[in-house]
Amino acid sequence: MRQNEGLNSDALRGHMDGMLLAVLEHEPLHGYAIIEALRERSGGALDVPTGTVYPALRRLERAGHLASEWVTTGGRSRRTYRLTGSGHRALAAARSAWQSFTDVIGGVLRGPGQTA
Repeated sequence: MRQNEGLNSDALRGHMDGMLLAVLEHEPLHGYAIIEALRERSGGALDVPTGTVYPALRRLERAGHLASEWVTTGGRSRRTYRLTGSGHRALAAARSAWQSFTDVIGGVLRGPGQTA
């Protein structure tokens, strides 16, 4: 991951699974398209290496949150990933956890008497 605007791998480490699930929420994608979606959705701030994405995809598949299949398009075979029912539930939990986290951190950073 490229450092940009204060983003670093330590800050993102605990959120990678949720981000991967989010980009797969509406359509199946292959690995490179997932990386591109992360880059696009982050406004270019995230440049996640394949060495981070593919192990995470395999882990999420083993956990039952993703299913994959080989798809041939234009003569190229690619493994395509999609969310399962468990993946949709995991994404909802990740979003809830993220909201709680940002509420707590935001409260601390704002300081006493300041509101959002």
